[in-house]
Amino acid sequence: MYRTDRLTLLPLQIEYAARMANVLSDPALYTFTGGEPPTVDALEARYRRQLAGPGRPGEQWLNWVIQLEEELIGYVQATVTGRTAEIAWVLGTGWQGRGYAKEAARGLVSWLQTQEVDRVVAHVHPEHTASAAVAAAAGLHRTDVLDDGEYLWTT
Repeated sequence: MYRTDRLTLLPLQIEYAARMANVLSDPALYTFTGGEPPTVDALEARYRRQLAGPGRPGEQWLNWVIQLEEELIGYVQATVTGRTAEIAWVLGTGWQGRGYAKEAARGLVSWLQTQEVDRVVAHVHPEHTASAAVAAAAGLHRTDVLDDGEYLWTT
């Protein structure tokens, strides 16, 4: 568990799937990433895979749900390989525009930097201005590198 001023990052648990399915139910969340809202069963299966880890030596998956008071509102995640972490965040549409994603991403990056991570990377779609603002608030800087149609942002 990791706390920021307003949020708690809780380690992922399968039991969160039903609540998170509601958080992730708006199709607008998938405009830039593709996909569609997951069912509870699909989230449970995803969470089982994430909790099992990658099964590759030297790689670690870290996943947290974002809690505001007693409500789950999104998630942050990191794939750590060596001293590099690739991060991502998703915040339910009902909680967007209040700085929660920025706060959660800053908290994630701060925590990662205490874990011997030297480089943090995020992939952001060129047209996703809100996500670019989150990356910048977390201390990442956009590079000119496009990877699969997304800019790499890095510390």
